[in-house]
Amino acid sequence: MNRYSRHIILSDIGLEGQEKVSNTKVLVIGAGGLGCPVLQYLVAAGVGTIGIVDFDIVEESNLQRQILFGTSSLGENKAIAAKKRLQDLNPNVSLITYPEALTPKNALYLFKDYDIIVDGSDNFDTRYLVNDAAVICNKPFVYGAIYKFEGQVSVFNYKDGPTYRCLFPNPPSEGSVPNCSEIGVLGVLPGIIGAMQANEVLKMILGFKSVLSGKLYCYDAKTTNSYTLKVNKIPSEIEKVHNNKDAFEDQKFNIACNHSEDEIHAEKLLTMDNIMFIDVRETHEQPQLTLENCIQIPLGMLENRIDDIDKSNTNIVVCQSGIRSLKAVTILKEHNIHNCYSLKNGISSIMEQLKII
Repeated sequence: MNRYSRHIILSDIGLEGQEKVSNTKVLVIGAGGLGCPVLQYLVAAGVGTIGIVDFDIVEESNLQRQILFGTSSLGENKAIAAKKRLQDLNPNVSLITYPEALTPKNALYLFKDYDIIVDGSDNFDTRYLVNDAAVICNKPFVYGAIYKFEGQVSVFNYKDGPTYRCLFPNPPSEGSVPNCSEIGVLGVLPGIIGAMQANEVLKMILGFKSVLSGKLYCYDAKTTNSYTLKVNKIPSEIEKVHNNKDAFEDQKFNIACNHSEDEIHAEKLLTMDNIMFIDVRETHEQPQLTLENCIQIPLGMLENRIDDIDKSNTNIVVCQSGIRSLKAVTILKEHNIHNCYSLKNGISSIMEQLKII
């Protein structure tokens, strides 16, 4: 009663409303920039059971915006590190960690045990996967996205409302949209958008009528301007998802973790010889790699400069975050250069190792 007293004294919530919150199960996909504030506020609010899905580890560049982590969390799995902090915040909440990637193989299994899904992912592949699994399992999910200084929030698949595919029927081409590792993001922005996602969760639990279903809320942190767009339901897009239900687990969402055989961790480089780095970033991007065993070929020029690459070396392809480098590895293999790997998580993961190599 004391912990949740500020909720209970609100006439629109009261003891009955707080009991609804305590009896709800929420699954949060991603414990990064958006997931951290979502988790922090839902745990503080007393949501009874919260699942956390994240396969990634905490890195120093995360600390600018991922507020559940500190220096002592570096190298830990994000789901597990988040749980440690959240248990201290509210030991009455049941926290279940899934330190793994969300895939078509596990999504339906995970979703079925929860009432609401929150998407805190940072890539289109996962968003479409979350949408389709939510539609099949008939679960509402709260969407959030950030880009530089701008953010979006919406609620999809709520009470037979529009879905993510009603707004964006088709994903953009691979590599065409950079993520925050490549273009940056204002540190407070995911806090603002994540808090709004948590708010939508509570509104659904409490039965408030103003849920952002059929609406896309857009916010600009530089100008503090905001506007709301209408999202129309497209039954044919929803029907496509249901028609593919039986083949869902075999669908390809191009999740980055599916490329694991093409990726290499920075630590592994210390055990390798005859390494050549191929930097596929644009020439203006920082930090610069000033190594004798490094050539810079922007991704758009790679196919025209295949002859500049020595097939006898182990070629380590580098970009800002690991997305463009994966695409570059695919191109190299198409040109019969198979001894090549994408540096997982991009250039920031290698700066310490470069002092040794």
